[in-house]
Amino acid sequence: MVADLKKEQQEEVELKAFCTKEFNQNEQETYENTEQKEDLEAKMEELAALIKKLGEEIAENTKQVSETQLGVKKASQTREGQNAEFQVTVSDQRATQAILTKALDKLKAFYKKAQGGGAALVQQGQTPPVQFNKMKSNAGASPVIGMIQQIVEDSKATEASAISTEREAQANYETFVKDSNDLVNELVESVTEKTKSIAGSKTEAEDAKSDHISTLEELELLSQHNAELHGQCDFVLSNFDIRQKARLQEIEAIGEAKAILSGAK
Repeated sequence: MVADLKKEQQEEVELKAFCTKEFNQNEQETYENTEQKEDLEAKMEELAALIKKLGEEIAENTKQVSETQLGVKKASQTREGQNAEFQVTVSDQRATQAILTKALDKLKAFYKKAQGGGAALVQQGQTPPVQFNKMKSNAGASPVIGMIQQIVEDSKATEASAISTEREAQANYETFVKDSNDLVNELVESVTEKTKSIAGSKTEAEDAKSDHISTLEELELLSQHNAELHGQCDFVLSNFDIRQKARLQEIEAIGEAKAILSGAK
């Protein structure tokens, strides 16, 4: 009987040690998994926010690309109109210059011939029967020629101004197109990188979601095991000292009874 009591005593000690170890381990694993669950939830929230932010930035970048390309298209149309106007202006001015130059050449030739004829008459000493005022062809020629020459110079100035404006407009257009193309390339590259980041973030989010599910399952198992431990251990742990003391007293009492019986014999 004493041996049975001692065996029960030892089994109870071992059970207490087992329960204490299991409770401690269960508590530690529950703590670690709870921490992991919270970390995973925070990570999923961060990834969701990042994916949303990247999506908004991609939409904005795509919008900028469309607007920039539209701006280039409009600038090209404007440039074509300006160049067409320039071509007409230069063509008109050059045509004007050509016509007026021919007119000038004819006028100069005419007045030169007229002046030559007058000189010959004077040299021959011929005197007309009636004295008329001297011809004023030369006097009238100078203002006409001067006026035409001024028109030609004004035309050349207009042509030169049109050429200068055209060159400046073309240079500004080329700079605008280059800057726009650089911006479009930069935006497209940004969209490509952000698209890759979204894909990576989604994969990471799926992994986190899978780990989160596994962690929740592990916490459920730990909770079930904890409940089983309480069912198995609570009575022993709550009454361990009392039961150990009572059993020890019982063993001592049996020992005393045996001693008394032995002495009686």
